[in-house]
Order: sequence, then C-alpha cells, then structure tokens
Amino acid sequence: METRAVFLNGPEDLHLGRLALKTPGAGDIVVEIAHSGISTGTEKLFWTGTMPPFPGMGYPLVPGYEAAGEVVEADPATGYRPGDHVFVPGANCFEGAHGLFGGAAARLVSPAERVTRIDPAMEAEGALLALAATARHTMAGLDKSMPDLIVGHGVLGRLLARLAIAAGAPAPVVWEVEPGRRSGAEGYQVIAPEDDPRRDYRAIYDASGNAAILDDLIGRLAKGGEIVLAGFYPAGLSFAFPPAFMREARLRVAAEWTRGDLVAVRDLIETGALSLGGLITHQARAEDAPQAYRTAFGDPDCLKMILNWKDAA
Repeated sequence: METRAVFLNGPEDLHLGRLALKTPGAGDIVVEIAHSGISTGTEKLFWTGTMPPFPGMGYPLVPGYEAAGEVVEADPATGYRPGDHVFVPGANCFEGAHGLFGGAAARLVSPAERVTRIDPAMEAEGALLALAATARHTMAGLDKSMPDLIVGHGVLGRLLARLAIAAGAPAPVVWEVEPGRRSGAEGYQVIAPEDDPRRDYRAIYDASGNAAILDDLIGRLAKGGEIVLAGFYPAGLSFAFPPAFMREARLRVAAEWTRGDLVAVRDLIETGALSLGGLITHQARAEDAPQAYRTAFGDPDCLKMILNWKDAA
C-alpha cells in the first residue's frame, strides 16, 4: 500500500509526497484519514528545526498526531470493522520516513489499541481529541487544583477553561496578549495581563509555552500556589529564586495524555458536557499543505488549521 503524506525533509522543507506503508499485521487496522490537525507546538518546532532531541525523532518525517477517519480494513480480533470512525494519535507505519508522530497522511496503519472510536458526526472536530485529552490530563487526578488563571487563549487554553467549567469549578480568568484572540470565551473572562491586578492565584496554568513569563507568573501566586506548565518548552526554564521562596511556589509539568484521557473527553463530548465548537478557524485541502503550515504557524488569527484529506488526489 501507498499513501499521500505530509513529508518534512528538514526545517521549512515541507511538501506532499507519496510513501509506502508497512504491511498491516495482527492487531492492526487501516484507516482512511478524513481530517488531520496541525499542532502549533511540537510540529512548529520540527518545522523550524528547534525541536530538542527526542527519542525516535529525525528527518525525513511525517508530522502530526491529530487524525480522524474511517476504518477500511481491520483484523477481526480487534473489535473494529470497516465503517467505524476513529481518532488516530499518529502512526509509525511508513517506509522511508520517521513516524515519531506520523498522523498527517491520507491512510494510516495503526495497532487497534492506539485508536479511539468516535462519533462520525464529529467530522473535522474529531481531530481535536488529542488537544482535549491534553487539557484533561493536565487537570484530572488526585492532588490537582483546578486553574483559576490560564495563560493563553489558544485552543489548549480554551479547552482548559471549558473543562474547568464542565467540572463545576469557578470560571477561571484567562490572559491573552493578542487582542484578536480575546473573543470566543464561553462563561469566563479574557483580559490582557497588564489589566489584571491580582496576585493571589492558587493555580496558574500556562498554555502559552512562553518560558520568559515564568517570573511574572510566580509573582502572581498566592502563598503555596502552583504553576502548571501545560505547554511545550524547547529551551531551558529558569526563574528568580527569592520570589518563589517567599511564596513557597510549586511547579508541575503536565505530560502527554493517556488513552484514559482520550476516552474521557470523547465521552464528555458525546454527552454534550464539552464542546469543541469554534476552535477550528481554518481548513485547507491536503494539496495545499505547505501554505497551510505557514498559515498555522504565522497567522495569529489561526487558532487551529485542519487539513482535509477526503478529496486528496
């Protein structure tokens, strides 16, 4: 089998190419991808060449870990059958390219245990399941406080706010430096950092990925407060010790989602407790991937770019 895929040969060297797929084995399914998302975090780092060393990474590669589509082949033992719709968190199924992420392709081969069944009515929003799971993983579990300040009103920040409200927590405050991104709030307030006088936040969730604001965030904490690093930070983090000492500040790093997170947010979406509406601002044909990636990484009005593979030639 072959597939069309986004092919990143090196920094800013991206095109749509054709790659051979590994032969499906026992426990595998084959999925025709309808939509895949472009991550402005990890994928941007690969595109710019600033991704720190990571096990399994290298060029050439197929980027992407946000893909949704329809099962077209399945080992009967998997419990899936043709016609099922699933979310695929990337795949390592290509000949001649690294598949550390590997979701930006028209067809994928994946172990069935990695995918999550979704409602076909989700359409392009199905590709957002990983971001929703990331937000859920950040705040779910024992000894984790709900955010009362979220930094960044991108897709992750919006999902953090929506999940906090869905959990019954008080509506958080959200900071956003881009005026055009302050709209779209659902039940919470979005303000510029300089317009916020508070210095008593118990839990600050940073979804901006901006390591330079760490000292400012520490200065906004109540005594014993926590900063949760929910973004991805390519460079080393540092902060001034005395203010952190005075506040007995705590730092927590949020890691990658688990399958349990994917299932949990899928169920929240299906019951109507969590909405993914309004998060996709741009869509492009897969054939237009090079320009779509530039728009996703360079246009502040682009919250989320989705590639459409349905009509890929």
